[in-house]
Amino acid sequence: MNKNTFAVTPPMGWNSYDYYDTTVTEADVKRNADYMAEHLAAFGWEYVVVDIQWYAHGAGSRRDTYQYIPFSELEMDDHARLFPDPERFPSSAGGAGFKPLADYVHDRGLKFGIHIMRGIPRNAAHAHMPVLGTALTADDIADPSSICRWNPDMYGVRDTAAGQAYYDSVFELYASWGVDYVKCDDICNTNAYPHDPYSGRHEIEMIAAAIQKCGRPIVLSLSPGPALIEQAWHYETYANLWRITDDLWDQWPLVKDMFRRCELWQRHVSVGCFPDCDMLPIGSLGKGFGHPWTCNLTRDEQRTMLTLWCLFGSPLMIGSELPLMDDFTVSLLTNRAVLSMLTPDAKPHQIRRSEEEAVWEAVNEKTGEHFLALFNLSDEEREVEQDMDVLTDILLTDNFETDIYGIDFWTGERILCMDGKPRKRLAPHGCVVCRVI
Repeated sequence: MNKNTFAVTPPMGWNSYDYYDTTVTEADVKRNADYMAEHLAAFGWEYVVVDIQWYAHGAGSRRDTYQYIPFSELEMDDHARLFPDPERFPSSAGGAGFKPLADYVHDRGLKFGIHIMRGIPRNAAHAHMPVLGTALTADDIADPSSICRWNPDMYGVRDTAAGQAYYDSVFELYASWGVDYVKCDDICNTNAYPHDPYSGRHEIEMIAAAIQKCGRPIVLSLSPGPALIEQAWHYETYANLWRITDDLWDQWPLVKDMFRRCELWQRHVSVGCFPDCDMLPIGSLGKGFGHPWTCNLTRDEQRTMLTLWCLFGSPLMIGSELPLMDDFTVSLLTNRAVLSMLTPDAKPHQIRRSEEEAVWEAVNEKTGEHFLALFNLSDEEREVEQDMDVLTDILLTDNFETDIYGIDFWTGERILCMDGKPRKRLAPHGCVVCRVI
């Protein structure tokens, strides 16, 4: 099965990390799935993803000292395969794993995803646990020199037949649970090794092979970033999405820097292959981190973020606790005009960028729609304009001298074309985006 049939368009969904960190429970996941099914599914939102350490006992119980408790007890079977912590995920008890929860999500017309760390549990290697389908044990395939800098749970897996058998057994299990999406961490950029930041290359290939064998179309997402542009072909060949940044939070400098990163990756968006701008840190955040807060980005900054993500063609994963979202946050996620740009048929193109402003366009190769966005990246109100003659496939006529150029997707305001140049006065960090009339 071709991996590009797994995610023809950029995946849209919810991920538990930004709000819950390591503490998400089955009840939390169900509550957010219910909200998505009722309020967001009609707009294309469909993935419900359980993020990091769903298998760890006592996760989050020492958050004042550790994000990830060193050498904590991990729930796993007799073949070194991780299972959900039954205290937080009661329906997983008795070897059921995530199947009951995945069934709950599927029954609501949605898709179910999980986060994993690259490798095999260190605890399994230390206990010499058998690897399913082989005569070897976990310590035989574990590479103790390959570790994650920030999470203590795993050793890397050696590039051997037995190592492949381990990954095959893991994804066979995930397929039996009904998993639709896997976010694999410590693999897109293995930043513990600055001299070898792509040391997980062979494990990406092994995971991709295991997905092909498991018989279920599982979307593969690689984290963390920044992804390595020189490895673009490899990402595109073996994964569906890959992070082009480290964790993105609700700080304007991080959002502004995404214009540079998107410029670097704009030619690598295609069907089934999506450079990933990371999650949308909007709404209510941080409960699992011990100090919940509301998104620190201004409304203009949040619109700018959504506009760039959609025009660029990034996957969209909501980081908020969905039932706590206010009307403004919901309006960001249900704007059909903005979401209509989120297709690999609309090829993104940055026209120009400076410290003060940026201009992007995208032309849908199938529908002929032409989108244009003007961004004010400066800290002051600013008028942003663009010469028409550099836009793609625009036929210049006298009508553009003093005519309406388009209608802003966010506000419904007219964008005037004066002297052949669409222009708009924008608030600090604000934007305007339209379909060319």
